Amino acid sequence: MADTLRRLSHSGTCTLLQDKLDDWYKDYHINSCDQNLNVCCELLELNSKIQGQLFTILNVTAREGGQYAGVETLKSRFLPWLGTCFSNSFCADNSFGLLQESLERDKRMRDLSSSHEKELHKLEAQLASTRVELNSVRQDLLEAQMELDETKTKSATTLLATEDEILQLRADLRAAHDKLELRKLDSEEDYQRQIRLLKDEISILSAEKSILHGRLSRSRSPSPIRPSSRSASPFARSESPTAAQLTNSSRHSRLISRFNDIYANDRLDAQNLLRRYIEDLEMVQRIIFIATMESFHAAKMAFRQFKLRVRKSLSPSHMGPESLEDAVIDYIVRNLDLYDVQSSVNEVISAMNVNPKISFPAEVDFILISGFIREVCRVAFAMQTLENPLDIAFAVDGELFSETKYRRTYDSELTAPLVFYHVWPTLMENDSVVVKGEAVTKRGALWSPRRSRSRSSSPLRSRSVSPGRTLASRSRSPSPRRSGTPRKLNDSQLLDLSMLST
Repeated sequence: MADTLRRLSHSGTCTLLQDKLDDWYKDYHINSCDQNLNVCCELLELNSKIQGQLFTILNVTAREGGQYAGVETLKSRFLPWLGTCFSNSFCADNSFGLLQESLERDKRMRDLSSSHEKELHKLEAQLASTRVELNSVRQDLLEAQMELDETKTKSATTLLATEDEILQLRADLRAAHDKLELRKLDSEEDYQRQIRLLKDEISILSAEKSILHGRLSRSRSPSPIRPSSRSASPFARSESPTAAQLTNSSRHSRLISRFNDIYANDRLDAQNLLRRYIEDLEMVQRIIFIATMESFHAAKMAFRQFKLRVRKSLSPSHMGPESLEDAVIDYIVRNLDLYDVQSSVNEVISAMNVNPKISFPAEVDFILISGFIREVCRVAFAMQTLENPLDIAFAVDGELFSETKYRRTYDSELTAPLVFYHVWPTLMENDSVVVKGEAVTKRGALWSPRRSRSRSSSPLRSRSVSPGRTLASRSRSPSPRRSGTPRKLNDSQLLDLSMLST
């Protein structure tokens, strides 16, 4: 008996029965009818096993007590319990009550199950809609993150570009201040030099005036002085120099220095300005060289026209001891500010717009380098007032390279005999070189393809060719005479021809 009781206590069947009974009580309203019946049958099976083991223990215990041991206990407790549990009426009543209770519980379970399923479907639908909204919110968040990253990148790039522009503008401002200070120093030195020269001229003229007054008082006669006798006198041309002759050497050195300054500073400023719109360095250097050539040509044409007007104005009233030509040059030197440099700048820009060797973006104009063109025109105009005018040498692509006229650029081929293109013109005085130019030499310069680039029309450009430009191009590059009737020249072309002849 002790072994059977020990096995029953150690097997934990009662504990398992109690646990299953508790679980069934918790899940009774959730389970279906079949599930509840299965659980009840399972509990009955466990209970029958426990009862079988208890009956075995009861039998063994009664046997251990002897023949008449435990009889009173069995009679008083066990037999009445067996009579009440196994009576037919009691079992039938209990079965009917249990069946009715089971039906009611099944009905409540079905109702609860249907309501639970409805709530479950509703929750599933809400969960699906919530998931869709969550996905859309995630997509919007990703797009916002991408836009934020792109904005950060653009902002960083813009900030770097702005800092570079600010540094470049500060450097340009410092260079402009330095250049202005140098120009101020040069202008002060020139003013002082001119003041000294004018004082010397005044002293010379006052001495000459006193001499002429003395001679006039001695040679005064009742007969009027004729112009022929005045021109035949030995004092028709005085040996005293004019202002232009007195300042010729100083103006000569100052203009050469200004020409070198344009090459060293203004040219590089214009080159840096053009590189913002044109990436090709060769095209930028070609544009600057052609602008310089056209500026000299326009300035020379303007000087001839200005000289004709001054000669026409001074010829009726000229009576001085110096010649009319000296008086005209002296007047031009004293009134260089009367030169209409803006018209020359416009002519240069018009000529560059039709030049087939250079190109420029359609959204901007050659007026971008008008400051550089204006400075070159002023220097070229002033060079024509010298006793021996300074001019630039004729240059053409593919010409034979001359060591006396040009120096090679750093990227040139040192053994190439021909000029590929020019960077800066040569300054000449008669036939002698005053300042060397700069050129790029490469092998096969004559066989390289021509850079004839067509530009799209822009509302900022003028594509018409002026008669002065046409005549100037004919005078610089003569073409063989064509057969047929000669073209009739208009008034402006006749005027240009007359200026060229003078």
